[in-house]
Order: sequence, then structure tokens, then C-alpha cells
Amino acid sequence: MGELYRSADLRDALVDRWGEAMAPDGVVDRTAVADRAFASVEERRWLEGLVWPRVADRIAQWREQLERRRPPPPAAVVEVPLLFEAGMESIFEATVAVIADEQLRARRAAARGHARVAERAAAQLSQDEKASRATYVVRNDADEVQLELALGDVIRSLRA
Repeated sequence: MGELYRSADLRDALVDRWGEAMAPDGVVDRTAVADRAFASVEERRWLEGLVWPRVADRIAQWREQLERRRPPPPAAVVEVPLLFEAGMESIFEATVAVIADEQLRARRAAARGHARVAERAAAQLSQDEKASRATYVVRNDADEVQLELALGDVIRSLRA
């Protein structure tokens, strides 16, 4: 996602819509973008309409690059934070929902400096809904070591 926000066309669209404060010194301020996008449903949907097609295009380009490799990799993993909300799950052979307690998710997001944590959560599908749509579900209520072990189990399942 960070790569997309460094593109001139996305930066320019944000500045055209919301003003120069979105990209002081020519660099997108993602906190300022979140403040504007999550201030209303209309603005969030505008941003999603701008970003999600670019995400899908970038994934398609990356997959094409992987398919040209010889030998091709046995598996490829893409992290798409709003996969189900964007309706992109059908482009993957399998999906993994990494879920956690809502309060823990909110604390983690705030610790990473995410703005408008409650508004972001309200705009997403519930953890239960994501779990019901995913091929695999991994709980992330513990530490990174436990998460890596659980994801390793999923990778082994995918390779089998």
C-alpha cells in the first residue's frame, strides 16, 4: 500500500480532492488522508474507488512476474488489508483471515499510529464475517512467534 501512496497520480488525486495538506512537500501524509477519508462514508468510498483498483492492478502485475519465473515459486502470499471489503477474494486460490479480539486490534492499530481507529473498524467487515469467508482462519491474540507458527501451518497446508 505504501508503494501506491508514493505514486504521483494518487498523490495528485488526493491533493485535487482534499488540498495541499494531503501531501506536504510532495509526500502523502497518510494520517491526514485517514482523517479525511474516515470523516464520512462518501469520502471513504471515494478513496476506496481510487485505491482498490490500483491494488488489484499491482497484484496482477506481481503475479504475472511470478508466473514468468522458472521454476515458478511453489506459493505466493499477498497481504490485502481489506480483501473481502474490496471484493478481491476471487482472484486468489485461497484466503487467510488473521483475526484477533477487537480491543486488541484497536490497541495494536493505535500503537502503529493509525488515525481514526474506531472509524476504520466500523468501515470493515466483522472478524466473524471475515472468518466465515476465508479459506483459513488464524487467530492473532498472542505474540508474533505464535502468529508465525500458525501461518506456517497454513503454508504447509497450502503446499500439500
